Amino acid sequence: MSQLNRKEVRRRIHKRIRRKVAGTAEKPRLAVHYSNQHIYAQVIDDESGKTLAQASTLDKSVEKSASNVACASSVGQLVAERAKAANVSAVVFDRGGHLYHGKIKALAEAAREAGLNF
Repeated sequence: MSQLNRKEVRRRIHKRIRRKVAGTAEKPRLAVHYSNQHIYAQVIDDESGKTLAQASTLDKSVEKSASNVACASSVGQLVAERAKAANVSAVVFDRGGHLYHGKIKALAEAAREAGLNF
């Protein structure tokens, strides 16, 4: 039996999630991804294949550029503000195969506090 690495396991979980979660024009998908250095969030309309809003720790408006809980919450707040500017109030949350814990949870809660409904 071959052993799967963590990246492959996360990819399989994400594939399983994406079978059920899809963004529409009325309710786009809030996709979250993080690496060891940065956190990324996008609001995506899967029907038209367009990104409506995005934010990451690479943005100048985020004070610190790191991959931790504090930066995740600031990215969540920023992506919610940009989504509101693009007339998006309700989204479907796509955690990207990661557990709803730590950075992912902080980003989601910050986005909810900033006005996104999911």
